[in-house]
Amino acid sequence: MSQGIPMQVERLDEPAREAAQEARQEASQEAHQETAQRGVPRHVAVIMDGNGRWAAARRLPRLAGHRAGAQAVRRCIQAAIQNKVGWLTLYAFSSENWRRPAEEVTDLTGLLRHYLRHELAELHREGVRLRVIGERERFDADMCREFERAERITAGNTRLNLMVALSYGGRSDILRATLRVAEAVRDGRLDPAQLDEERFGRFLYTDGIPDPDLMVRTSGEFRLSNFLLWQAAYAELVFLDVLWPDFGPVHFAEALETYARRERRFGARPG
Repeated sequence: MSQGIPMQVERLDEPAREAAQEARQEASQEAHQETAQRGVPRHVAVIMDGNGRWAAARRLPRLAGHRAGAQAVRRCIQAAIQNKVGWLTLYAFSSENWRRPAEEVTDLTGLLRHYLRHELAELHREGVRLRVIGERERFDADMCREFERAERITAGNTRLNLMVALSYGGRSDILRATLRVAEAVRDGRLDPAQLDEERFGRFLYTDGIPDPDLMVRTSGEFRLSNFLLWQAAYAELVFLDVLWPDFGPVHFAEALETYARRERRFGARPG
């Protein structure tokens, strides 16, 4: 169990919770304005790819690649903080990853549990707010408690919003949202005539999270792999020829520099 983390959380009444949420939103908006002036993306999403190939190239077991990848996660988070990126989403475990050999799935989930237990104190000290998006119900009860604990402890942090996508798939995200919309219409909670893209987005896992401005994929592959398909409609895409365990601040800076050179039009003609 990590030390230095307060295990009791003060319970706030509803007005206090709303005030705290408004304060966090104001802080996030101020950070967004600052980063926009510097040409830094508000939200960076990363497809972390290449652990297996990294291990194979060194004749190591795949687990060694995943462990090295966890070190790269630390470097990526630090780079995001240093560059004052407000939101960072990491594609850690896709819904398709459940199809991998049972031994590898067990290794991956065990590594995730270890990370949550032993890295949470450092994330909290760094002012990182952690959230999990995806089908968390597919994990065991102990893991779900770890998710909830990490989210509860870091809920008040504002330096970096870190989303970890676990058992996540873009298509299933959209399908789940569509079913939730249908239920809301059936129950009389939503007038279908009032449904637009913004309202639909509230039914996604990423409700309340800004769409990514920049999506980075490592390993030299050129595909999205079912990641944030709705949310990445206007994201700038950067593909880096580096395996994830070798990813570091230089590569993060390279992605930001590429982004800064892009002209974002959102479908409009340049002025």
